Amino acid sequence: MIKFHIITIFPDMFTSFLKYGILKKAIKEKKIQITFWNPRNYSPYKHKKIDHKTYGGGPGMVMLFLPLWNTLQAIKKTNHKKNFIIYLSPQGKTFKQKKITYFFKKKNLIFICGRYEGIDERLIKNEIHEEWSIGDYIVTGGELPAMIFIDAITRTIPGVLLKNIVLTKESFSQGLLDYPHYTIPEKINNFSVPKILLSGNHKKIKQWRIKKSLKKTFLKRPELLKKRNFTLKQLKYLNKIKNCMKVKK
Repeated sequence: MIKFHIITIFPDMFTSFLKYGILKKAIKEKKIQITFWNPRNYSPYKHKKIDHKTYGGGPGMVMLFLPLWNTLQAIKKTNHKKNFIIYLSPQGKTFKQKKITYFFKKKNLIFICGRYEGIDERLIKNEIHEEWSIGDYIVTGGELPAMIFIDAITRTIPGVLLKNIVLTKESFSQGLLDYPHYTIPEKINNFSVPKILLSGNHKKIKQWRIKKSLKKTFLKRPELLKKRNFTLKQLKYLNKIKNCMKVKK
């Protein structure tokens, strides 16, 4: 079982998120456990205050050290196994598909969902193991990133997804974007399913899909191709795509 501890002042944001699909199934089957910790409940300040203006002046508020620190101590008392504490921040390392197994092995994950201008730097330096981000943009808090981490990690747990879904064939797992998918009917509004997919020739279908993945990656996310090794046939196909693009220009 993977245990997720979420430190947030808005636990209700997760209510609908956990009521559907694979997450509901994973919780029911005890493959994951999610516990919410509101730092307001551990604040020693009047009115359960959890934020204050920043030293040195400037806009916005900063989440206080003590409410968050007290919350972490409370989690550690209830969970004696080794915890891995993550602060969800735009300054952190970018979350990628290939990193999911890294988190999967941790088993006891604590996510701190920051708000406002962030959290007191002393907590980051002395309590946080790592900072992680979902991308180079700003959202209003760490709750949405936490949901993304939970969803992405949970779906890799054996038995959570359907048996016929192979995770290693999904987008990014092999460093390429996914190939196109089609379903019934075979023809609609004069648009037809590619004949190769109706042929029953699985070898040719596999080759077609690899080519389509290569082409889609080249057109939409060419930077991904720099991180991958290719067979001679794949390199020839990529060069063919590049030459076609030059002719169109």
